[in-house]
Amino acid sequence: MGVANRLRRHPYALGSIALLIAMIGGGTLVLSRPWRSTVGAQGSVPASPRIPVVAAAARTRDVGVYLRGLGSVTPLNTVTVKSRVDGELIGVHFQEGQIVRSGDLLAEIDPRPFQAQLTQFEGQLERDQALLDNARLDLKRFQVLVTTDAVPRQQLDTQASLVHQLEGTVKNDQGQIDATKVQLVYCRITSPIAGRVGLRLVDPGNIVHATDTGGLVIVTQLQPIAVIFTIPEDSIPMVLERLQRGLRMPVEAYDREYRQKLAEGALLTIDNQVDPTTGTVRLKAQFPNSDNRLFPSQFVNARLLIDTRRGATLVPTAAIQQSPKGSFVYALRPDRTVAIRQVTIGVTDGDDVSIERGLAVGEQVVVEGAERLRDGAAVAVRTGP
Repeated sequence: MGVANRLRRHPYALGSIALLIAMIGGGTLVLSRPWRSTVGAQGSVPASPRIPVVAAAARTRDVGVYLRGLGSVTPLNTVTVKSRVDGELIGVHFQEGQIVRSGDLLAEIDPRPFQAQLTQFEGQLERDQALLDNARLDLKRFQVLVTTDAVPRQQLDTQASLVHQLEGTVKNDQGQIDATKVQLVYCRITSPIAGRVGLRLVDPGNIVHATDTGGLVIVTQLQPIAVIFTIPEDSIPMVLERLQRGLRMPVEAYDREYRQKLAEGALLTIDNQVDPTTGTVRLKAQFPNSDNRLFPSQFVNARLLIDTRRGATLVPTAAIQQSPKGSFVYALRPDRTVAIRQVTIGVTDGDDVSIERGLAVGEQVVVEGAERLRDGAAVAVRTGP
């Protein structure tokens, strides 16, 4: 009773005691939570997450067996157009970069000096022809007179010799006329081949000579065009065997990065010797080049089709992994885990590689994310192209 009476007299003391009890209880609760959390973590272990990967199915198709080599585009014909006579260049009848046909007029040389020579030689021919005609008439008279001893035999022989001399003079005059006519033809310079005209090397108004080394312009044939490329000497027998059988061997030309196919053609021939410094032999292929995508001296990558594998099993090249035991792939199991599968790879065709042994058509293999995998790892699959 005494304690109760004192608490009723001091109500603030009762509130202080209640607050103290609440703080002690809260501390006990806070201290107990970490222990309970630790126990819960030790009691249950969460499952490891699946590794995300991209997979693709093995498929089948025909695949070509190719020989590859670095080559350069080479024109079948390249002509440096020069003047064959001396004279002033009075006209240029082409545009730089123009496509011309064989026989198209390219340039003109001043023809007036040669026309004057032609007139002179024609006059000489007429004069000498008249002398020849008169000498022949005299020869006929002497042949009649010598039978009656009106003229000596020696005079007849001299007249016959004069006729032969004048015949030679007339023939020489005719030759000079023909040569001058040829020079007049040479005053009109035409393209000897069909092709693309390069940059002009001489401007109108200049005096050109037949002995000039530079020429007037260069004409390069573009259609068709050739590619010269190299292959290893070990591949010579299979190429020669097909050439001797008369088989057409397709050749494809690609750009420098092997990304874009530029043209398709066929093999023409193989060189007659191996380069001893590189151990390679040169091959020449011809392309129609109707779209002018191949340009002279352009570097290309050439692919020569040697054989075709029918129904080959293909997977993306990215699926192939390497180990000390050889090539392998990560194959998907039905339970979405992966298994290491040793494979034997064959030929490569672009981004695909053929599998000779170790994988069936339709099986899925990992093409992305393989660096984090191991045998039996669980994966989350996303099908790729």
